[in-house]
Amino acid sequence: MSHNISEMRQQFLEYVEIEKGRSVKTVENYDHYLKRFIDFAKIKNAEDISAEMVREFRLWLNRQVGGRNEGPAGTLKKKTQNYYLIALRSFLKFLAKRGIKSLSPEQIELAKVGERALDLISPEELHRLISAPNGKDLKSLRDRAILELLFSTGLRVSELCSLTRDVDFDEDSFSVRGKGEKIRVVFISDEARKAVKEYLNKRTDVDDALFVRLDREGREDPKKSDLGLDPRSVQRIVKYWAIRAGISKKVTPHIVRHSFATDLLHNGADLRAVQLLLGHSNISTTQIYTHVTDSELKRVHKLFHDKRK
Repeated sequence: MSHNISEMRQQFLEYVEIEKGRSVKTVENYDHYLKRFIDFAKIKNAEDISAEMVREFRLWLNRQVGGRNEGPAGTLKKKTQNYYLIALRSFLKFLAKRGIKSLSPEQIELAKVGERALDLISPEELHRLISAPNGKDLKSLRDRAILELLFSTGLRVSELCSLTRDVDFDEDSFSVRGKGEKIRVVFISDEARKAVKEYLNKRTDVDDALFVRLDREGREDPKKSDLGLDPRSVQRIVKYWAIRAGISKKVTPHIVRHSFATDLLHNGADLRAVQLLLGHSNISTTQIYTHVTDSELKRVHKLFHDKRK
């Protein structure tokens, strides 16, 4: 019995959204990657996917002009090419789960990519960044609260934007819903708690969002029905204050999250604790994320063994 690949793709996307609990954006990305493969392969049935077909698709991907995802040779970055392969591999796993014979997902290997290098900021630069919005106007109070909360909790920018005023900031921790709808506890410092309360005390609107958009005069915009900040807006806020603080490096909310993690590690937290606080499902991700290099592991090893002398 043959299975129409377009119909199976649709079933897979519904499975990813409902049973796997992925976000709408993730489903849209999977749809894009799979559709591009199906259009290239020109096949009608899921059973027709072959290793040779995937090999030709990878070769074709490797020769595509990169645009925003351009690599050193002007073609798609290896990391971007891997997104297509990850989507295809997940689709093949779904087919196997449904008892549909097709190419084994284990036959698809991802391209090797170089370790991502982030231009991290120093503790002194981080202090300048967080201290930059020092006014008592609503915009300065809001932005100071955002920066303090990002560094204090290690929240993802999407998690920060999803926060509402219902969070009890009298407590030293609160729950947040992260990737894959997983809930974890994050902890808040006294400085961050104070900054958030000062900001909330200054607000006059009744919007549920914790952080809201402001007009050009730095006031809540009464014309907007939904005032909540989106991730892009938070990125612009962080960039603005980094420039004002005289930091020449590119600074993003993601960099602040890295600073949270590395600060914990350098102050004695173990990798497993950092993994839980970041909400990573895999500890190897945390190791890469916190830049635990061989030299760092060597330092820890030497410190431990020197104590035995």
